[in-house]
Amino acid sequence: MSESIIWRLNVFQKAKQLVAFGLAVTALAGFHANAITPTPQMLEQFKNLPKSEQEKLAKQYGVDLGSFSGSNASTKLETPLLVKPREQGINSSDSCLNRDAYQKLNRYEKKKYDLRKKEDSTVKSGVEQVDSDTKLYCRTDISLPGLASVNEEKKERELKFFGYEMFASSPTTFAPVTDVPIPSNYMVGPGDILNIQLIGKESAEYSLTIGRDGNIQFPNLGPISLVGLNFEQVRNKLIGKVNETMIGVEANVSMGELRSIRIFITGDAYQPGSYTVSSLATITQALFVSGGLNEIGSLRNIQLKRAGKIAATLDLYDLLLKGDASGDRRLQAGDVVFIPSRGGHVSVSGEVLRPAMYEIKQGETVQQAINMASGFKPNAFTEGVNIQRFNRNGLTSVVSLDMTTISGKKLQLKNGDFIRVDQVSERVENAIEISGSAIRTGQYQWRKGMKVSDLLTSVRGSLKANADLDYSLISREINHRGDIEILQFSIGNAINDKQSKDNIELQPRDSIIIFEYADRAEQLEPILNKLSQQTRHGQPAKVVEINGNVRFPGYYPYAKSSRIKQLISAAGGMEEGSYTRAAELTRQVILPDTGVKVLHSQLNLNGVMENDSSQNIKLQSRDVLTVRTLPDWQETRWVTIKGEVHFPGTYSIQRGESMKDVIERAGGLTEDAFPFGAVFLRASVKEKEERELVQLADELRREIAAKALTKDGATIGFQEAQLMLDQLQNVEVLGRLSIDLPSIVTGQQSSDIVLEANDELLIPSRNQTVSVMGQVQYPSTHRFISGIEFDDYLAKAGGSRKRADEDRAYILRANGSVIFPESNWLESGTKMMPGDTIVVPLDTEYKDRLTLWQQVTSIIYNSAVAVASVARINN
Repeated sequence: MSESIIWRLNVFQKAKQLVAFGLAVTALAGFHANAITPTPQMLEQFKNLPKSEQEKLAKQYGVDLGSFSGSNASTKLETPLLVKPREQGINSSDSCLNRDAYQKLNRYEKKKYDLRKKEDSTVKSGVEQVDSDTKLYCRTDISLPGLASVNEEKKERELKFFGYEMFASSPTTFAPVTDVPIPSNYMVGPGDILNIQLIGKESAEYSLTIGRDGNIQFPNLGPISLVGLNFEQVRNKLIGKVNETMIGVEANVSMGELRSIRIFITGDAYQPGSYTVSSLATITQALFVSGGLNEIGSLRNIQLKRAGKIAATLDLYDLLLKGDASGDRRLQAGDVVFIPSRGGHVSVSGEVLRPAMYEIKQGETVQQAINMASGFKPNAFTEGVNIQRFNRNGLTSVVSLDMTTISGKKLQLKNGDFIRVDQVSERVENAIEISGSAIRTGQYQWRKGMKVSDLLTSVRGSLKANADLDYSLISREINHRGDIEILQFSIGNAINDKQSKDNIELQPRDSIIIFEYADRAEQLEPILNKLSQQTRHGQPAKVVEINGNVRFPGYYPYAKSSRIKQLISAAGGMEEGSYTRAAELTRQVILPDTGVKVLHSQLNLNGVMENDSSQNIKLQSRDVLTVRTLPDWQETRWVTIKGEVHFPGTYSIQRGESMKDVIERAGGLTEDAFPFGAVFLRASVKEKEERELVQLADELRREIAAKALTKDGATIGFQEAQLMLDQLQNVEVLGRLSIDLPSIVTGQQSSDIVLEANDELLIPSRNQTVSVMGQVQYPSTHRFISGIEFDDYLAKAGGSRKRADEDRAYILRANGSVIFPESNWLESGTKMMPGDTIVVPLDTEYKDRLTLWQQVTSIIYNSAVAVASVARINN
């Protein structure tokens, strides 16, 4: 082996090791932020290695081979950031801005904003969440609390221009890339690279760059001119050259890296200027590279100028609305993309799928504008589309169109037109509505000949459990103004007997109301209001009234051809105890000359319920039916007897029954009964005591207030007075009525009492005690001893205290009565009885001896001074 060969092998090994190190560093670059990048020398040496060695090293270190070469190997496509994203939150249409965003507005936009507190605004900042004390600059035309709201028409006109949001988030994905499909008509030029692979007798791969003269230097074939040829022509020419000059060799031609071209974007672009783009770039790609259009740029007249002439015109609406990119021409070096200002525009609002403002071209029609807005919504009223436009005098005029006609569709648009599409009426034409206590409420299709039973087929399957089967209504429209008449029927009869007159044939727009049995006032309220409002010429409102002994008295709609029996059914029927022989019907008769005359007639309700035509007469508006109660009819009344009777419990009574009668029904008193101490409670007495207690508290409150206005006497504080009043009002009253039960039991008629509902009688057992309480030395209870008098029991309790008011001491008898002890010395002492209680109250005007002697001394001193003064005057 020669030295030159050995030297070459050593150099090859070193280059291989160096490249391997570079590949390893590259593979670890994703894991180390400060990894070393392979140098150009490393990459050049790697490219000089044989293909098999390149693939071996790339596989060993997990590196993409295409990233180091310009071959057809797969490359990682990256989108370079060409244009900064548009700043958000400084749009002049934002409701509220913070200070930084406000400063970025121009002086004309700033005039639309006022400095306000955040708590005053109804919207939050579109820029950021601000603190509660941060000031906001808010638009003057937004709705604020306490100010008039923005006009609805003005809100509708605040529409956005369609299409500009397409460029709102530039940069975009349309950026120069290398590996993209090459069309066959692509015009090659200087800077393009052709990849040529020779297969057959000789194998080789070449990457040839087209020079500025349009030639490529093909090894062994010399220069080949490719001027003015597209890619398909270039491929055919090179394959033909190889076939002519190289026998047994076939050629495969493909595009490598593409050249870059420089273009100009001018006019109303977001960032006009010169840009370098791929030679495959189109008009739309160039727009995205530059960030799109500004707020006044035209979307429908984007011009491609080449050599000073308009080579193509692009309408972006074709791309946005139809997905048609056929007008998107490919660019060449030196091309100018010119964006003129926006032309005319129209606003489309209301019941369309995409309300917005749209740019229009000359000669476009209303139908084309509706198509731009994606067409009408299903509820759009197409027969009355309104257009507001400016006339020659500078005033606004209105044009109404029927978009179902050809003439309406072909009307040409004018700049500034405002197209308003209203919705159809919410009134349903051919439907029956069911509401109330039905299982399936809502609207149903009307069919000719349909009856109630066709919609409500069964009681259990169609009605709720609380539905009133005897009273239902049909509200029926009678004219175009929406006036109604009422039909009354029994839903139970309509379902169970399909041949009955209650199974009414329905008409379009009928409303069936099924009532709950226990509550119907809420459902009747809108019907009664409607009937009252539709009386326009002084006619009486179509309502009737029923009161008295019925379940649901009140006002009811006057039903067409209804009778007395139907009115009673509407009120839920009669209550028990109703007087059916005579009910009173009050009717107002309008007399043209004298006014209104009121007539009263008597009806036999038995005949009404039996459908006697003379009694079950037809009703008229404003009729009033009064159902009476049976004489002496009363609800069941109950009284309670507890204690020492043979059969204590609750007893029903009738009107006029006395206490002696009920005691006898309870088996009379037992041997241990103490009738003198009986406690009798009555609800009406309790209510009266509560009222008197409230009145007493009010009088005491006024007395305290009057006392506070005077200078004499000590006053108490407000809190003390309020506490005393609260305690007084919270005193629980019993409603005890004092009775003489011993006299009642013995049969004295004058002592007996007639009972009322909820009376209670408690008969205690024998009581052989006497209690002493109040201002005594030792409050206590003592055994009753016959012959012992008041003073004796007072002495047993240790006598009165110093602050006791003996003159107002009293005896509380066991039957609830109060007596004062006899103080006449000529008579014997007061006799005591079992169960008595002696009460000695507090002397509220008590004064101790020191205070008393001070007052006496003061009186004597003042008297002496007065006498001395008189004597001096006499001298």
